[in-house]
Amino acid sequence: MPAPLYFADNRLPPATRTSIIANSAVLVPTFNDPNDRVALGTLAELFPDAPSSVCTRWTCLGPRHVHCLTQQQPA
Repeated sequence: MPAPLYFADNRLPPATRTSIIANSAVLVPTFNDPNDRVALGTLAELFPDAPSSVCTRWTCLGPRHVHCLTQQQPA
């Protein structure tokens, strides 16, 4: 897990557990934290042909993380 992030004295909820496994990529939230390398390394071992990352440091400001931002949308 990344270290806690704060904005305007409010603690934000960063989490790498919100990764998305897609057809040809693994989208991994990163937070400019040393533990990002640990998470990316672990996922690269599990998915050697598909790892990638997405910087989502400031998506924590809203109520959703990358998994919610990429879900289905109704027609």
